Amino acid sequence: MTLNEFTSALEKRGIKLNQKMLEQFDTYAHYLKEYNEKINLTAITEYEQVLDKHFYDSLLLADRKLKGTLLDVGSGAGFPGVVLKIAFPELKVVLMEPIKKRCVFLESLIEKLGLKDIEVINVRAEDYAIKNRECFDYVTARAVSNLSNLIEICGALVKKGAYFICLRGKDGTIEIKEASRAIETMGFEVESLKNETLYGGDQRVISYFKKVSKSPLKYPRKYNIIKKNPL
Repeated sequence: MTLNEFTSALEKRGIKLNQKMLEQFDTYAHYLKEYNEKINLTAITEYEQVLDKHFYDSLLLADRKLKGTLLDVGSGAGFPGVVLKIAFPELKVVLMEPIKKRCVFLESLIEKLGLKDIEVINVRAEDYAIKNRECFDYVTARAVSNLSNLIEICGALVKKGAYFICLRGKDGTIEIKEASRAIETMGFEVESLKNETLYGGDQRVISYFKKVSKSPLKYPRKYNIIKKNPL
């Protein structure tokens, strides 16, 4: 996917990037490859692959104009949190990453791109949820843990009436069925489900989970308990 193809594909989805945004994405792609030589952030560093499998992939989550507050759990190299912040600069974004060296990268990336109203926190979601329940309009996660565990880990952070947005691979629909108990227990319902295809042909399933009731106070549990005994 070239930069022109990236721009054109997004315009078809109703996402129009201005010159500043395009420059930020270009800088991001090059800086990712440069920094990846210091620490392993991603196996995908070639420019056109980054545009497709990281940037375009992340923006598949935006089937509506995102505004308000967004928490990206397990942000890693900034996908989808930084990508969504570039495309929707009015968003207030928190990048949650438990690995310190990745946090250092994210902080340097934010400075390099000149982004505002975005912060990095070095903490696990289940620990953060103890004192920060139902704070966000959107919580996102991309390729982090299995879906049942992810719903418990992230669910308490979503405001009632707001959304947990999840991007999964081609088996995402099956995962949602398997996670039905966790979805219901944490107070969510599946509002929309979309099958998408990347420019290179990879399949994605995008799900919007709407929070219809508060999550029980006993959740989320400690991660070792979640992993051993999922909902």
